[in-house]
Amino acid sequence: MRSLPVSLVVVPLVALAVACGGSQPPADTAKTEEPAQAPATDTTTPTKAEKPAAEAKVPEAIAAIVAAPDRAEADRALDAGRKPAELLAFLDIRPGMKVAEIAAGGGYTAELLARAVGPAGKVYGQNSKFILERFAEKPWAERLQKPVMKNVVRVDREFDEPLPPEAKDLDAVVMVLFYHDTVWMKTDRDKMNKTIFNALRSGGVYGIVDHSAKAGSGTSEAQTTHRIEEKVLREEVEKAGFKLAGEASFLRNEKDTRDWNASPMKAGELRGTSDRFVLKFVKP
Repeated sequence: MRSLPVSLVVVPLVALAVACGGSQPPADTAKTEEPAQAPATDTTTPTKAEKPAAEAKVPEAIAAIVAAPDRAEADRALDAGRKPAELLAFLDIRPGMKVAEIAAGGGYTAELLARAVGPAGKVYGQNSKFILERFAEKPWAERLQKPVMKNVVRVDREFDEPLPPEAKDLDAVVMVLFYHDTVWMKTDRDKMNKTIFNALRSGGVYGIVDHSAKAGSGTSEAQTTHRIEEKVLREEVEKAGFKLAGEASFLRNEKDTRDWNASPMKAGELRGTSDRFVLKFVKP
């Protein structure tokens, strides 16, 4: 998708895809089916966080949110590969919370957050001009018309400062399968992470999900394979003042060779099978 390198549009589509029946305009849609040819086991071990992996049990209330019959079929089709119930449980999203999603795309995750925090809560759904113009405007605008989205505030801002001044004392900020995109988009990530840090209350959570790149690759594959090395991402986020509070393995795949393009438009049968890390950072 190269208008700004084609890969530019590809990545954000993860989230968008969901919104349009794909993944969240930066979020990624994926199927859990095994690829026709299982990739050979990678010789390098995915980076492990220093903290022990934490697997969150899914409360009945969250399971019910994901199973809600009024959710769009296109969204429900993405659940197997995205495991939204596990993500909401791991990040401990509860009724009444104030949360935000960076790179909401078409709104797959934003809608789930809206359902989880309920009418007493609030969700800030952010998208940049590039994402909106290339693929998210229509699906995002249409989704915002749904009654369940009444507690969602549309935020059109660039990634350097993704949240407005009024978004403060937030309980959680989420970014799903998009952090790597901020690399090729030349985002000032230090500024972005600091803005998110300042918007959270003490104890607030910054949850990030992304495609894992090989050890030592750093950010070099952000545009070519749409992946980022976990170690580098952690260092960038911690530099802003965050502390790693935990990681989860429900999206891990040790069979992923991590040498193919994980973007939803390029992955083909492998879509949804990438090794993905799920990290939870906390503002002290």
